[in-house]
Amino acid sequence: MAVPDDLRQVIEDQGGTGALRAQLPDPERIRIDSRLFHTLSDPIRLSILFLLQSQPLCVSVIKEVLQVPDSKLSYHLSVLQSMRLIRGERQANWIVYHETALGLRIVTQIEELSRTEREFPPPEASSAEG
Repeated sequence: MAVPDDLRQVIEDQGGTGALRAQLPDPERIRIDSRLFHTLSDPIRLSILFLLQSQPLCVSVIKEVLQVPDSKLSYHLSVLQSMRLIRGERQANWIVYHETALGLRIVTQIEELSRTEREFPPPEASSAEG
């Protein structure tokens, strides 16, 4: 493995690449986390989570606010439900969507990270980085 000598020494002192590998979460945890981040990477799904943070809403309100077709909204709601970020509750002929505790925690963390990013923007990328 071609790495700088000082880095190689640090890695060896810490038990080698096997010790680094042992620090990784198990593959199932990585798969689940990857799926969660994929779910959060869609602007419509993220918008739904932000909308539901303030109050439960029915599909017609979400549709009106986001200006998306029924089929697209239905798909995104089902993805969010499958990840347990929202839940739907039947009320007569309506389904009212609520953010779950997990969904709320995630939106809160996203807001915090966004605030931090605005306070401490990253340095300008340089062409020397690689």
